[in-house]
Amino acid sequence: MRKASTPGVFGLVVACALHPAPAAAAPAPWAPPPVNACGETGFDPRARLPEPGSPPPPLLPPHIDIQIPVPQLVPVPIPGPAPDNERIDPGPLPTDPCRNPCPEPGSDPDNQATTTDPELGSDETPLPSYGPDAPADPGPPPDPLHGLLTSLSGGGSNGNSVLNIPSISFSPDIEPIPIPVPGGVAPPPQPAPEPVVHPAEPGPAVAPLPAPQLDSVHLVNQVTGPGSINRTDVRWQVNATDLGIMWQTKPGEIATVFGDTFGKGWQVNTVGGPDEDWRSNVLGYSTQTDLSKGLTIERMVQDSKCHAAELLDSRKLKNFETTVIPTSGFALGNRQYLSYMSINKWSRIPGMWWTNRGGLAYSDDDGQTWVKSQHAVWDNMFGLDRFQVAAMVPHGAYVYMFGTPNGRVGNIGLARVPTAEVLNKTAYQYWVNGTWAPTAENSASPILPGIAGELSVRYDESSGHWQMVYLDPAAHSIVLRIADEPQGNWSDEVPLVDTNDYPKSYGGFIHPWSTGNDIYFTISAWDTYNVYFMRATFAGDP
Repeated sequence: MRKASTPGVFGLVVACALHPAPAAAAPAPWAPPPVNACGETGFDPRARLPEPGSPPPPLLPPHIDIQIPVPQLVPVPIPGPAPDNERIDPGPLPTDPCRNPCPEPGSDPDNQATTTDPELGSDETPLPSYGPDAPADPGPPPDPLHGLLTSLSGGGSNGNSVLNIPSISFSPDIEPIPIPVPGGVAPPPQPAPEPVVHPAEPGPAVAPLPAPQLDSVHLVNQVTGPGSINRTDVRWQVNATDLGIMWQTKPGEIATVFGDTFGKGWQVNTVGGPDEDWRSNVLGYSTQTDLSKGLTIERMVQDSKCHAAELLDSRKLKNFETTVIPTSGFALGNRQYLSYMSINKWSRIPGMWWTNRGGLAYSDDDGQTWVKSQHAVWDNMFGLDRFQVAAMVPHGAYVYMFGTPNGRVGNIGLARVPTAEVLNKTAYQYWVNGTWAPTAENSASPILPGIAGELSVRYDESSGHWQMVYLDPAAHSIVLRIADEPQGNWSDEVPLVDTNDYPKSYGGFIHPWSTGNDIYFTISAWDTYNVYFMRATFAGDP
């Protein structure tokens, strides 16, 4: 495993040497937290100066928890349980947008929104403990070793407040060792598609376009979580989530899929686990055409009243399958598709993770239930497969697949497949040195220099150009490139979001109704762990 990750880490080091980190932007002026129309307090993803007169933040955290790896054998039933496909028709939301559709028992059913304090627990909560930017993954509750480790630390005292010395405690970091055991009934096998080998076809790259000139970028609205315009916490128990990947399901409707999602029990500055109503992914829909008013979510796929359903199931066990994350979505006729990655485990190195595989799932009932294809799968052999984090885009006779290895320090490869054969892996051709070739995916040539994380790609009808947005970790920015052909050549990068201005931001998923000079996109912020809608305008036609 160490050897498998070395080239990516080396590439990141080289990239950072060639592209030094930009000077930190000056924090924006202090401003009170935003409040939505219902009086609920939201989150500000900008880096801002402290409130005038507030005490300076402590130099050290009040408490340091040192985790000790502890191996633990965990039986894993094979096959696993069947997906929970229970769904309900929840009906329309209340006419009054500030009326809670599912008030707490004993509360006034007509009560309006209750304000959520974004600083709740912020002084005492631990660092993020889950996900690609976390120092460690969540594990099962502490076992009896916890008491021994705590006693060795002096019982977790409060430390020396005069000298501002943090208290120190030790806790076990459970490292599961999965042991397969007989499980339930295996799902029925899906018919294997007939092998297809499309002959190699040249497709030379065209000259690069000039980079578009950016006029402005600004935050439009908070999409999810407490204080958002969509009030996803009270409507669907989506208190915290990320990504916000969008595609058009049919004329006039946009689907938005989110990643790991948490409900009641979630607190700011933490990304937790099962005790916080953890779902690996959830899906919402919007028909708002005036994007300047923000990204609205009008309904979500639900398994019970006021509760968004998990679409693609996961085993939720570190070192086996921690979670299943969508990476792109698209529609072909009445069938919806999701590309996804099955996460084996998150890394202690920020921006790195290990996948089991990338794959495709489809839905024939407007996104209510999904089936993972048993054949459109890209296994991550030795952790080096080129198409683990994919962005798939239908255009013309083909679906194009842009992909990177697991993590955020890999190059971008490209493949294509006829639209009628999207679930037939043997029909894919990969871009290799100027040719669309029926070859192994790891032979695909990088279409861009440098590294990238979480791609979003679309073809813009208004300009006739391809648009690509992704996180460039070396440049500390979410960036845009454009091209005349999917294989490039691509323009130089245009920085859209500086991660010094929007700390710990990632993503950059383009809204399908963007245009050539007016691009809307979502970003996620790690500490507040929610999704925000951004707008970038350009001079002329990019």
